[in-house]
Amino acid sequence: MDMIQTISLTSQGQISIPATTETGWLVEPVPDILSLGGILHKYAIKGKTASQIRKLEKEAFEKAIVEDYLASVADE
Repeated sequence: MDMIQTISLTSQGQISIPATTETGWLVEPVPDILSLGGILHKYAIKGKTASQIRKLEKEAFEKAIVEDYLASVADE
């Protein structure tokens, strides 16, 4: 189980670490949101208009609702 500890950074560049933090901790910078650009390109639907994609999404959503309902009825 991961435990997240909050630290603070002072204006002088020092960090304060909670006393309860054990040794062996690791500080990682939060990635810049712009660095994430394009990471989902392999999931893009190519060759379809926005309307066609919305229709596909609606159909998939409706199918998921029906499957979820049928699974809940089968559990009864």
